[in-house]
Amino acid sequence: MTEFLQITLGGIQVGVIYALIGLGFSLIYRVTNIVSLAQGAFCVLAALMTYSLQVDHGWQLSAAALAALVATAAISALLAVVAFVPGLQRLSHANMLMLTLGMLTFFEGVTLVVWGSQPYASPAFSDHPPLSLGGVSMPVQGVWVIASAFVIVGVLGWALYRTPFGKALRACAQNPTAALLMGISVRRVQGMSFVIAALIGAVAGIVIAPTTSLQFDTGRLFTISGFIAAVIGGLGSLPGAIVGGLLLGIVEQLATAYLSSLYSNAIALALLLAVLVWRPTGLIRSGPSKRQDSAEEHRLWRRAVHLSRRGLVAGGTLGFLVLVLLPFVVGQGLVMSSLIIAGILYIALAGLDLLMGYAGQVSLGQAGFMAIGGYAAGYLVIQHGWSPLIGVLAGIALSVAAALILSVVTLRLRGLYLALATLAFGLLIHSAAVGLNDITGGPSGMVGIPSFSVGAWDFGSPIAMYGLVASLGMLVTILLGGLARSGFGRALKAIRTDQTAAAALGIDVVRCKLIAFSISAALASLAGSLYAFEFHFLSPDMVGTSRSIELVAMMVIGGEGTLIGPIFGATLLTLLPALFQPLAQWKTFADGVLLMLCFLYLPEGIFGSVMHFVTWRPCRRTPTSRIANLVA
Repeated sequence: MTEFLQITLGGIQVGVIYALIGLGFSLIYRVTNIVSLAQGAFCVLAALMTYSLQVDHGWQLSAAALAALVATAAISALLAVVAFVPGLQRLSHANMLMLTLGMLTFFEGVTLVVWGSQPYASPAFSDHPPLSLGGVSMPVQGVWVIASAFVIVGVLGWALYRTPFGKALRACAQNPTAALLMGISVRRVQGMSFVIAALIGAVAGIVIAPTTSLQFDTGRLFTISGFIAAVIGGLGSLPGAIVGGLLLGIVEQLATAYLSSLYSNAIALALLLAVLVWRPTGLIRSGPSKRQDSAEEHRLWRRAVHLSRRGLVAGGTLGFLVLVLLPFVVGQGLVMSSLIIAGILYIALAGLDLLMGYAGQVSLGQAGFMAIGGYAAGYLVIQHGWSPLIGVLAGIALSVAAALILSVVTLRLRGLYLALATLAFGLLIHSAAVGLNDITGGPSGMVGIPSFSVGAWDFGSPIAMYGLVASLGMLVTILLGGLARSGFGRALKAIRTDQTAAAALGIDVVRCKLIAFSISAALASLAGSLYAFEFHFLSPDMVGTSRSIELVAMMVIGGEGTLIGPIFGATLLTLLPALFQPLAQWKTFADGVLLMLCFLYLPEGIFGSVMHFVTWRPCRRTPTSRIANLVA
């Protein structure tokens, strides 16, 4: 019994941190109806600033922590003014999710440039020995963690219900339009909610820093854990975030103690999926949920690009000539290898663009299907001697089956909740890749994967692999382009706009979504298999959540809903680190900046903006047009 109580107490300490991070998620969601994935970044940023001031410059802990909190508040306020609040006025909920994802990537890049990739361990707040409570010991740092949570919850509760700002915040959460008519500055309240959430995350990061190691990508782990806690408890519910965080922490610690640490994450993610399917609004509902299935806000692109048949033929011919001539221009060095990787990623991006750009189904687990395809093909070829082609087809079949099962399980989910489910799926596949050592090789990865071959044709040389990838990319583009212009493509666009209206028009929404999801999974699986054959190696980090985020960034930067645009995003983000190797450390920083700038100021992406400029024609103002404008 003592052992169980000790494990439970450890789970409570971990759960309190999850609860604090989830509290920031729920606060922002309650005011703006937006999920901010940048929350975990503020934890790491404040903790590392405190460490630098305390260890490197000799400051006292209290002064260092206070300076870190002030700096975090200033940084978050600036980010709210230049990115978060303006994004609320022009972007949809799904696009705001991606914008905050860009913020998280941006802060990871800043942390990597300033502090490097090595882990940091902050000194404990006190050297006092652990406290003993009836045979159960608690470290002094755990007392600091729990006490900080009590203070934050008390201050936040007092501010929400006893101050004019709290009343304004609750008014904006209930009805922003009515609050605006009452003279409340809704934009200011939205920005302040972002800053307060950042400060809560900063306090959580400072108090948890002595108990764990911190590095540039730890913020992503904090974000995911706090996100799961908030969703389990109920997005927008402040008590729900606390309940969800404590439940998640206790479940993880019990699973680690009685099963294995390899399965604790999988159990937590399974719990998240169960809550999403059984009760999408969480254990504690904060109020009436809003629709997530209609495009109530601005579309990602302002208008569609329509090219004539002559323009399509000319563009296709030019693209074909560029692909043929590229090997003679770049040779067989590092640039050629980068182009092959960009082409492989484009195959996965084409499927993701069909799913997100046309059907409007946000997916943050595309790399999970790449992992299924890559590991399945590699395992069958290495362990059972299957031919690479049969291994690739088997991986595609397995990925499509997984996509169909996930689609059926999450059939009731839409919008934000579907994005959460796909994120949980990707994390679950990553946990399985780490835990299944006999199949995947575990964290060390799968080694000894041969080159791709079909019969006597071997694609081990860079030129041969480039030709294969380029041919598959052109074939995928032609097939998906024809599909997008068919009745099925028009049905997907209708589903993106409003699923309920599309169903009322006679469109089989479920069937269309299943087909789009299956096509996307099949192409991701194909890309994952080619990825493994190209590197002759596959590890969980190569097809983890970071890869899913990178795919979304490539698609947005290139141009969502264009099919051609993602190749520009993939080429840009793959070639830049290869061409500027001394600046490779800045890649994560550049990814985050490009993602934020594209969402805010270049919504059509590179390809979409160029096509709009090329196809734009000034129209003459006739008397008829003047009358129409007056009537409008």
